[in-house]
Amino acid sequence: MTPEEIGAHLVSLLDQPAAASEAASPAAPVTATVSAGGGRYARATVDVPADSWPAALAAARDDADLACDFFDWLSAVDELDDGFAIVAHLWSTRHRHGLLLRTRVPRERPELLSVVDVFPGADWHERETHEMFGVHFVGHPALTPLLLPPEFEGHPLRKEFVLAARVAKPWPGAKEPGEPAGGGTGSRRAPMRPPGVPLPTEWGPQAARSAPDADPDGGTP
Repeated sequence: MTPEEIGAHLVSLLDQPAAASEAASPAAPVTATVSAGGGRYARATVDVPADSWPAALAAARDDADLACDFFDWLSAVDELDDGFAIVAHLWSTRHRHGLLLRTRVPRERPELLSVVDVFPGADWHERETHEMFGVHFVGHPALTPLLLPPEFEGHPLRKEFVLAARVAKPWPGAKEPGEPAGGGTGSRRAPMRPPGVPLPTEWGPQAARSAPDADPDGGTP
């Protein structure tokens, strides 16, 4: 199946009316796109409403034509005011094709049904996404810390999270127009410090070296 056929087929499966409830409330539409310029690596991307997230992954796994039996990965993208996009990649070991499934949760209440019951391998992916983005996966057996210490506060992959390392040492990115390539006396970009982040001389190694009772070797007497 081509990526276009894969996406269209999953959309047709999810658009079938539920036989269990004729009075079900209308859901957001399911749409499919194909990554442009991907060549033989192109993937169908199917956007589904959050309520249909587990059903969509189960349909991709159980349908004989899709047979996406391998759970590859799951993560999130911080879309600021648009909330968080949750993306999962599945792979068919039988047909040798992949499929991207995507949904969105609001920023003010980032909750999504867990798919651990569908793919047990999603366990630690959801735990990582929970601690890095703050998305709560309803029904997950244990959203315990995976990469961060228990006392860590905040979600490092949210775009509003302050990376203090970018303040403590020079950023090695491209220079502004007019800045000399090899240093020198040309104009320099003014250092930027996010609100609430202390100066490098107020914390860390530089603070220790600038302390009045610090010895020349960088320690304290």
